[in-house]
Amino acid sequence: MEDPEGQTPQAEEPVSSRYICTANHGFAPFAQEELRRLFGAVKSTLLVPGEIFLATLQVEPEEVTQLLLNNLPIFLRHIQPVQFQDEAGLPALGRLATYLNSLSHLQGQTIALHVRKGGNSFWQESPGELREWLQEEVKGLGAEFSVHEPAWVISVYADDDALYAGVCRPEENLSSWNGGAIRFRKEESQISRAKFKLIEAEKEFGIPFNSFRRGLDIGAAPGGWTSFLLEHGVQVTAVDPAHMHESLKNYPGLKILRKNANELKFRENEFDVIVCDMSWSPKLMAKMVTGLLHSLVPGGTAVVTVKLMHKKPLAMIKEIIEIFEAERMQIQRAKQLFHNRDEITLYMIKY
Repeated sequence: MEDPEGQTPQAEEPVSSRYICTANHGFAPFAQEELRRLFGAVKSTLLVPGEIFLATLQVEPEEVTQLLLNNLPIFLRHIQPVQFQDEAGLPALGRLATYLNSLSHLQGQTIALHVRKGGNSFWQESPGELREWLQEEVKGLGAEFSVHEPAWVISVYADDDALYAGVCRPEENLSSWNGGAIRFRKEESQISRAKFKLIEAEKEFGIPFNSFRRGLDIGAAPGGWTSFLLEHGVQVTAVDPAHMHESLKNYPGLKILRKNANELKFRENEFDVIVCDMSWSPKLMAKMVTGLLHSLVPGGTAVVTVKLMHKKPLAMIKEIIEIFEAERMQIQRAKQLFHNRDEITLYMIKY
């Protein structure tokens, strides 16, 4: 059909946005499902099987940001926009530097430069060396490069057949860490790596562990989470029939009960924080923890891990959340942290 002036109208190009998306290894399909539920059809190309994929969404970037921040995903750990793409090779890096130097809104800003590479990347050196090279090439921006409270994040992904890059505000990445991967150095006296989950939860969710006075650790042995609470000045009641680590014996402020939690009774409002990191089925864990929530003060915090033993984890997580909500627990965040494996972390407050 022609318009009144005799010209054939041209069909508008469909709006689309592209992102490199990251989940914990093996959980990319669930991150893709989260995107489908929010945005409808998602065109995906795997970059690292089960972990990193390139997604095309048929919506404006502003809508992507708004929907994700209003519906924080569980499995989608990190997302970075793709505003620049080029073929693999060193010449592409020069073109990327030219592109970045042309972005006037980056002039004089504090910038975090996040660089990752695929397993067979054309860039043979380390991501750190590529980051240093790029920082040198974009000196004309007059920017300060820092990982602490940057105004902007430049994300670069060097794959085997392409170079991708994008610029956004830190909150639009869903994580301020490169690829959403927050790494901690294991301390010499550290009881277990499970402690990293609480350290990450503290940073990711902003949980004020230093403000708590009395805590209950359900399924505490060998004591990784208990040690974390003790180090934050919390007096801890640790419950587990198994033995706690030798280093915790006679620790000031620690009471150890070598029993199953469902055999115990605590006073009303005895604790202001309850934590649980047990390798139990989700429903059994929820039943045990909810049976002790009377001992948590109103306004108190609960942090629990939910083991993903079901083929449909999104449905199972919804069910577990409903169990806790029925017990006056308000869900603050449900997220698969970088240090979670086949599990997610729930952060809740009692009302």
